[in-house]
Amino acid sequence: MAKFELKLPKMGESVAEATITTWLKEVGDTIELDDAVVEIATDKVDSEVPSEVEGVLIEKLFEVDDVVQVGQVIAVIETEGEGTVESAVEEATTSPETPKEAVEIETQIAEATEVVGTATTDFSESSKFYSPLVKNIATAEGISLNELDSISGTGKDGRVTKNDILQFVDDRKNGKVAAKPVKEEVKAKATPAKQKEVSKVAPVVASGEDEIIEMTRMGKLIAHHMVESIQKSAHVQSFIEADVTNIWNWRKRIKADFMKREGENLTFTPIFMEAVAKALKDFPMMNISVSGDTIIKKKNINLGMAAALPDGNLIVPVIKNADQLNLVGMTKAVNDLANRARNNALKPDDIQGGTYTVTNVGTFGSIMGTPIINQPQVGILALGAIRKVPAVIETPEGDFIGIRYKMFLSHSYDHRVVNGALGGQFVQRVQEYLEAWDVNREF
Repeated sequence: MAKFELKLPKMGESVAEATITTWLKEVGDTIELDDAVVEIATDKVDSEVPSEVEGVLIEKLFEVDDVVQVGQVIAVIETEGEGTVESAVEEATTSPETPKEAVEIETQIAEATEVVGTATTDFSESSKFYSPLVKNIATAEGISLNELDSISGTGKDGRVTKNDILQFVDDRKNGKVAAKPVKEEVKAKATPAKQKEVSKVAPVVASGEDEIIEMTRMGKLIAHHMVESIQKSAHVQSFIEADVTNIWNWRKRIKADFMKREGENLTFTPIFMEAVAKALKDFPMMNISVSGDTIIKKKNINLGMAAALPDGNLIVPVIKNADQLNLVGMTKAVNDLANRARNNALKPDDIQGGTYTVTNVGTFGSIMGTPIINQPQVGILALGAIRKVPAVIETPEGDFIGIRYKMFLSHSYDHRVVNGALGGQFVQRVQEYLEAWDVNREF
């Protein structure tokens, strides 16, 4: 009999480790090809690790809540044949059957700012080890480091497990555990002359007729990420109106032929994404991120595309090297990511590496919006609804009123590194590309 070593697969460029959350197979269980063996969690996405062979699970090398590095052997499967076969470390995929809240937002979650006291949570200040999953739950639930350290862990060496922290959360909600305030440390180096008073948020009182709805885990992470972005970036908006009549008429004329030849539905989104990619090439200082006091100028143009999940939440899959795609390639990429987002079938790497984000608020009828920047990027463009409106049309023979298709482009950008001139010029360039659309263009 041969032994097959199942390794933790790669889950994207910036993911180096994962936490074991659930073993789906036990020692002695028969495993079929592509059977899910174990569930894992990272700060970005939850996944199942499938088996690449058929056989019997004979050894599990890690326990639940253990942290595993990419490439480490996590289990051994006995198969037909002889010798030891190593697993190829391929990218993990999220199963379509994964719960809706399993695919988490494309972005790195920073440590949370506690609402009680003035200290900021820093898990490194604790002498205890906490897995990424436990820290994520603590952040989402507003559990302070003091509270976390007080939990008696049932894991290996007293480690706090997922069940331990979830039980703590449940006990606290039921009044069995009192919330502990964050300890305020006295720093000898700097003593402020006058400490600012921290405003206390009044608790919301629910009457007997109100419905209490628990936020999903993903919803909590999204909420935290939005607040963190507002606290980090100085948001400024620029708005401009674009006449997209030529695009409207061109798409109406060729969309049937496009479907017949390419087998893809041509929406407005890839057309707009093409214009944004061109504008980012013209203004590379919009394609940056901020790290402390340094600016990282991105070589690749990777466009994030806000897409809806089945539960109503949004996720931001990324079109890599968008500036290198023609319209057919862009359409295929947009449709593929949107379809897999709706089916909870995105891979972890699909939501990483974005350098600029586009969101289509017009899908819901909004004519404009003020979107929140997707950290660590410095800009996001909201596409408003296309409206048929009366407009002044200038011609050599004079001006007249005509019916045009128009839309608003709303550009939010980080004023720490993007000034008003750059932010305004960028969105104006997008407008120029849209209004200069060639009605005789081939696809």
